[in-house]
Amino acid sequence: MASTIQRSSKAGASRRPWNVRRVSPRLACGLLMICAWSGLTFASAAAASTSRHVRATQQLAVLLSGHRAYQSPRTSSRRLAWVSPQRPITGEPTTLPVVRQATGSRGTHWLKVMLPGRPNSSTGWIARGGTRKTFTDWHIVVNTSDRRVWVYFDGREARTFPAVVGKPSTPTPSGSFFVEETVIMPASEPGGPFALALSARSNVFQEFDGGPGQIAIHGRDGLGGTLGTAESHGCMRLATADITWLSEHIGPGVPVNIIR
Repeated sequence: MASTIQRSSKAGASRRPWNVRRVSPRLACGLLMICAWSGLTFASAAAASTSRHVRATQQLAVLLSGHRAYQSPRTSSRRLAWVSPQRPITGEPTTLPVVRQATGSRGTHWLKVMLPGRPNSSTGWIARGGTRKTFTDWHIVVNTSDRRVWVYFDGREARTFPAVVGKPSTPTPSGSFFVEETVIMPASEPGGPFALALSARSNVFQEFDGGPGQIAIHGRDGLGGTLGTAESHGCMRLATADITWLSEHIGPGVPVNIIR
């Protein structure tokens, strides 16, 4: 089943229109052990509490096949990355936010998309062929100074949650990111019961225990931490009820802006 985000006319809709996959302990370790120990820009903490800086709707591209990402909308430009059609943890289809579109000299339609992985907040051009167009009304803003997560629906604030963020020596990276996949954490793994694996990567840990130093928004199972403090290794930890709500509403491709 496709794990795309379907639009809803109601922010409180308690449905899960994508697959939330359970991950094995080995894969979960690779993602979250680091946590256990046009992008939008926001100039101040006040921006996180106002909807005028958040788009009401974001176009997404669901990859139906693997794509080469280029520096500009032509195959003769520098290749930036190969983007797999599936995400590495859950195997769900890769879903990328679209920030721009163009038509090449030979009539090829191109999409400028946000890319997962390093360098953080990177973008590239992919051919529109082999993708499926969809949209999301959701948007997440994290303010690490306020240590809070804001959730927007249709450009309006829907929820706000206190969070544990990265400590000064291992800060949560700032920038424009997106949700790569939503996973159910096994009871034996820290960070449950759910995790939103982001396209962000740690600026301190290049890898950990075989994982890429991926940043996530997840729970506090087996980790603890006082909400509203900066004591994680880069990830954002939420209360169980809050991360559960996010797992029911937020799916792959939802934009996540992290500001200071």
